Amino acid sequence: DYAQRRAELQESVSLATGNIAAANAEIEAFRATIATAGGTVAGLEREKAELSARSLELEREQSQNRTKQKELSHKRELIFREYTRLDAAHKGAMEKKDKLVSFLWDEYELSFSAACALGYEKVTEENRTSVVSEQAKCRERIRALGNVNVGAIEEYKEVSERYTFLSAQINDLKTSKEELTKIIFSLEDQMRRDFAATIQLVNTHFGTVFAELFGGGKAEISLTDPENVLESGIEIKAAPPGKVIKSLSLLSGGEQSFIAIALYFAIMKVSPAPFCIMDEIEAALDEVNVDKFADYVKKYSEKTQFVIITHRRGTMEVADTLYGVKGISQVLSVDVAEIEKKTGVVLN
Repeated sequence: DYAQRRAELQESVSLATGNIAAANAEIEAFRATIATAGGTVAGLEREKAELSARSLELEREQSQNRTKQKELSHKRELIFREYTRLDAAHKGAMEKKDKLVSFLWDEYELSFSAACALGYEKVTEENRTSVVSEQAKCRERIRALGNVNVGAIEEYKEVSERYTFLSAQINDLKTSKEELTKIIFSLEDQMRRDFAATIQLVNTHFGTVFAELFGGGKAEISLTDPENVLESGIEIKAAPPGKVIKSLSLLSGGEQSFIAIALYFAIMKVSPAPFCIMDEIEAALDEVNVDKFADYVKKYSEKTQFVIITHRRGTMEVADTLYGVKGISQVLSVDVAEIEKKTGVVLN
């Protein structure tokens, strides 16, 4: 057993020794590889350094190129601006030339080529002053000649005929104006007389009607400016029985309405009408005055036909015929005379 154990150990030692030798050989191989790799790394480092130097050189070249590009762009912009300025100057010069050519033709009836053919000295900075002075003298001499009108005789004939015609028209208009002025003055004078006479008649009837409606009192109308009848205002004075009134505004609304009704009937006496429509004319009156108004309308209806729109009972009581509207479309009528005839009862 000992010998076998020893043999096993020796075999293990031999095996370990072989392994150590193999490991040393492998280590040597790794060292050789490392040495080779070191040379490769050194080459790469040198290549890297060369590439870095090349990169810096390219960056410098790129920066120089950018600077040159900016300079070229700036030069290009300057050239474009100069081109724009020269193009505008060229257009302005052409427009000025066209204006000068037009002016040459309008003033002297010469084309540019014809003017050049005259052989005048060109205008320069040295002779500009003398040329301008000579030009002014020539213009003054031309202006002194005046306008030459070769058709003056024919124009005079036409203007003379026109003048004769218009003179006759003016004389006719003056005559017509004088005649119209006389007619206007005559009409205004007649209007003054008629208006003044009408005011007097209305005033007379106004006092009478007022006394009839109010049962007394005084009322009159007058012109505020008798000297200027057509532009004068009308003043109304009214005093019911037992009252002294200085202004109509002091009367009640009903009294003012009654005065207006009296004036209305006074005007109708002066200028009667066969037909008359009244709309709520007595709405502001009290019952007593409504009855007075109704009686007066009844008496006056012998000469004038009245259509009265009203809601007052006293006015409806004296009507010959009553009309009413039921709803919005149905019209109802009541013939008072027919009812009196059938019933024998006098309703008004």
